[in-house]
Amino acid sequence: MLSRRHLRIKVLQSLYAYFQTPGGEVSKEEKKLLSSIDSIYDLYIYLLSAILELRDFAWNRQEEARQKHLPTPEELNPNTRFVDNRFLSQFEKNRDLKRHISRLKIFWADHQEIFRKIFLNFRDSEVYAKYMSAPSVSYSDDREILLFLLADFMLANEAFVSIFEERNIYWADDIDTAASLVAKTFRKWTPAMDEFTALPPLIVTPDEEGDDLIRDFVLKLFRNTIKESEKSGALISERAQNWDLDRIAVMDVIILKMAICEFTGFPSIPVKVTINEYIEIAKEYSTPRSRQFVNGMMDKLVEDMRVDGAIKKSGRGLLE
Repeated sequence: MLSRRHLRIKVLQSLYAYFQTPGGEVSKEEKKLLSSIDSIYDLYIYLLSAILELRDFAWNRQEEARQKHLPTPEELNPNTRFVDNRFLSQFEKNRDLKRHISRLKIFWADHQEIFRKIFLNFRDSEVYAKYMSAPSVSYSDDREILLFLLADFMLANEAFVSIFEERNIYWADDIDTAASLVAKTFRKWTPAMDEFTALPPLIVTPDEEGDDLIRDFVLKLFRNTIKESEKSGALISERAQNWDLDRIAVMDVIILKMAICEFTGFPSIPVKVTINEYIEIAKEYSTPRSRQFVNGMMDKLVEDMRVDGAIKKSGRGLLE
């Protein structure tokens, strides 16, 4: 489920830690890199579990209202559309999800006040009111209301997000990625999928190009960027007119070194794809001016490396 961009970002973060640590050990940072990738799946499971917990909170609230001394007619016969959501019913029974929740020992009892605030805000929204009052809802409607809940209320709640930030140092940066994996799972799920349907893996191996994304992409990109660091740094210095390498943002230098590594060491990845990917990563992870700087530098570097024959791509259109 993880895209190459997610993996590039993970490599970038690990390279930054490596280059910023005097005497850093490649093997040690590799282990941290692989651990940070694996932990995204645990966060994905936590988010699925949290959505189920919101449903349980809503159900418990309705049951408590029924048990009141003098319940109203509405409390005796509540609208159960949300708690009966077909997606939630499927995932509640899913054996793979249950196994992962048990493995991680996920327990939400200490966070009920956070779930209460999220649910009350969600319940008061126009989208929820429309969903609950519609004459009927489709399987797609059941899915979309959950994606709305996750994006607009759960991830928007600072206290909820802080639960994960405090649990794992990587999760502050990974929560949006994990949420996107939840969305992908929901959009691929169908009514025919039963309790024995396995959750999708974090990384499909091999991918559509026949590569092992961990060994052939992640580790190769990480190792080769370090191995060729001095050489690629010299190329960057030659092209960064009026700029000493020390004056360029550290993140920009690492991004450019990664791009050079992809240009020269990954024959199946088109040049244009590499350029577009690192422009977007620079925009998100470096300085406000980095996008323009990285874009201009990559154009110059590609031009130079093509003349020198350093870029060797196999396949039609890969040099464009």
